[in-house]
Amino acid sequence: MKIDQIFTITFTKQNGESTTRKAKWTDKCQEFVANAGHKCLTFLDLDATERYGKDQYRMATDKITAWSIKWVAELL
Repeated sequence: MKIDQIFTITFTKQNGESTTRKAKWTDKCQEFVANAGHKCLTFLDLDATERYGKDQYRMATDKITAWSIKWVAELL
């Protein structure tokens, strides 16, 4: 992914609820494999950042279901 790229991400939270967030890739974001073996993705949550007034980072995992990403260009 490229810095400042905007996308939506859909993932399943630990409580089983599916959620979609508007997100942005920054230099603090990363994709990695946890010690337990599941994939993790840290992203800047633009909706929460707007609500709280400062950067709000979130983490999606594939523990329950894999996440899906749609780039802004795909949404237009």
